[in-house]
Amino acid sequence: MSALMLRSSVRCLVTVFGTFSASSRKVIAQAAAVSHQYYFRKTMHYQTEQRGHQNSPDYRLYFKTSDGKYISPFHDIPLIAETEQENDVPAKKFKKSEVLYNMVVEVPRWSNAKMEIAIKEPLNPIKQDEKKGKLRYVANIFPHKGYIWNYGALPQTWEDPGQKDKETNCCGDNDPIDVCDIGTQVCSTGQVIQVKVLGILAMIDEGEMDWKVIAINAEDPDAKNLNNIEDVRKNRPGHLEATVEWFRKYKVPDGKPENKFGFNGEFKDKDFAVEIIKSTHEHWRALVQKQKNTGGIDCKNTLCCDSPWRCTTDEAREVVQSAPAFGSAHPVSPEVEKWHFV
Repeated sequence: MSALMLRSSVRCLVTVFGTFSASSRKVIAQAAAVSHQYYFRKTMHYQTEQRGHQNSPDYRLYFKTSDGKYISPFHDIPLIAETEQENDVPAKKFKKSEVLYNMVVEVPRWSNAKMEIAIKEPLNPIKQDEKKGKLRYVANIFPHKGYIWNYGALPQTWEDPGQKDKETNCCGDNDPIDVCDIGTQVCSTGQVIQVKVLGILAMIDEGEMDWKVIAINAEDPDAKNLNNIEDVRKNRPGHLEATVEWFRKYKVPDGKPENKFGFNGEFKDKDFAVEIIKSTHEHWRALVQKQKNTGGIDCKNTLCCDSPWRCTTDEAREVVQSAPAFGSAHPVSPEVEKWHFV
């Protein structure tokens, strides 16, 4: 399986992942606010550069490698995570057959702003989604506060809107495949973590296939005990049921109908999930190699050697520098904190 997924010119890709330090973020932010118009938040292998104003339509979060080169989190971060060592300390060991995936965190647990990879913008920064000219915030549906897991996407995957799923008879939603990290750590927007895939939920959103991968941060204390969806059901009573209910109702406060699900709302197992991921990776490969109609998706990248959309370091830098300079955050309406009972 890993050979299949890595054959998209892995020699031209940089594996980057890591965790944030809350204290270091604070220090970096305070120092940069004085001397720069934007600042960097450092991770073990990435820097994320903020542009524009948080809580406003112009806010963007761009990604860079540790050596300062801008990249696309959609196209340039490998799907498969590689095992690394830091300071000569061996990485956490898993079963020999265990494959870890990179996950780009878009929305931290308990938060409301609907942040997402901007698939139609050059270098695909993370931005806040908009609907009818207004920034989108997920409602607090009692008893939950915002998102109930760290929410994000698997890079180098694409749910092809021209590909009908044979199980549900629905076409893809034109996005990278979504992931729910059920680990205990509250992550940060732009953080890239390694996750173990446990299962998958087939959500149907307004007639489109919108798979939700269930995974756990490989660094989580429970990761060694959770190896499949039945382990989650056994060790975390109510977690899967709450996940289905959350996805079923989260659009209701906006006047939308409840979402539907394939397989009667039952989670499919890990093996099934891996096959779906493999399929969406193949669709992404066709997309970035110009074998598919992009449908408005921006495929600009800096590391995919076999892609006609590969750009130079200078071209990538120009993209970021053309964005508004980083500034102070805008206030958030108190309405975002409101409870909804549905």
